[in-house]
Amino acid sequence: MVLKFIISLTIISLFAFESNAQVNPKANKETKNLYRNLSTLPNGNFLFGHQDDLAYGIGWRHEFGRSDVKECTGAYPAVFGWDIAGLEKDSPKNIDGIPFDYMKKLIIKGYEEGGIHTISWHMDNPASRKHSWDTTRAVFTIIPGGIHHQWYKDQLDKVADFLDDLKVGFIFKKHIPILLRPFHEHTGKWFWWGKGNCTAEEYKALYTFTYTYLVKEKGLNNLLFAYSPDIFETKDQYLEFYPGDEYVDLLGIDDYHDVGLNGKIEDLTRRLVMLGEIARSKNKPYAITETGFEAIPQAEWWTTKLLKGIMANEVSRGISYVLVWRNDNPKHHYAAHKGHMSETDFIEFKNMPNVLFCGETKNMYKR
Repeated sequence: MVLKFIISLTIISLFAFESNAQVNPKANKETKNLYRNLSTLPNGNFLFGHQDDLAYGIGWRHEFGRSDVKECTGAYPAVFGWDIAGLEKDSPKNIDGIPFDYMKKLIIKGYEEGGIHTISWHMDNPASRKHSWDTTRAVFTIIPGGIHHQWYKDQLDKVADFLDDLKVGFIFKKHIPILLRPFHEHTGKWFWWGKGNCTAEEYKALYTFTYTYLVKEKGLNNLLFAYSPDIFETKDQYLEFYPGDEYVDLLGIDDYHDVGLNGKIEDLTRRLVMLGEIARSKNKPYAITETGFEAIPQAEWWTTKLLKGIMANEVSRGISYVLVWRNDNPKHHYAAHKGHMSETDFIEFKNMPNVLFCGETKNMYKR
């Protein structure tokens, strides 16, 4: 009788997680399954991710199937990060020089390997038409009622076309689920959508319109949405720009500050605990959506810093994934590569039973 009660309670809890937390009830089957699996990883188990992993690395570029992470560890990362800046100005390549047509092939490759995909958008400033780090006030011009609102809708049409084209199959094609991470690190001041460059209400209007247009107007049912500020000191600060539970699937944090040379790993744990408590109160998964130590100049950084900070607390270790930034060149890289001083420690990190790479999880797109 007790066992039956526990099983029933578990089923009810899982149903509540699925029905109350995922924001799009029309999401396709694989997207719903991905959300459920991100939400129900055993506590302490998390996926490892890397930005632009399949596109380029140290000493190579556009060699299909190649990966610095795989060359080190024997496995691809479980999460692949991408950025679609460049679509808004009709560029054939993104901000990091990846041709968009090639990116689509790499996203399909990652999906077929069993990985999941997250996409950010370092969109050019709509007011100045300069890069995303130009902080000319612009958000108020593209939200409903703004002078550039139609222009923004036109750009979202391009984004929608790109996302809609991410399909696999021959006769019966299906969309690849994507975790979209719009307007990230907004608690910082370095982007035109960041704090000090727009109000909280303007940011919320931008986020909610973006969700509504892509999901309800364009009918994209393969999307999950992430909210990913930079570091924060209080829960109120984290939630100041929060658009609402009905627009956010996953709560994240971008944290380079606490894992670098002058950072304190205890601060990473402290912030993850706050993040986790907020997410759990909303029945939503949470993650370190971006992090890393540029060039990784410490030989044991992976196990003595990053892993230590995550595993220090029952709540902090409840993250769904952690993603490190891209490997652009010998001075600007965030994952170990063959011959790197942290390679041995990175392999040890990978071999930890709770750190999951491609091939080490159940199929994230099935129940």
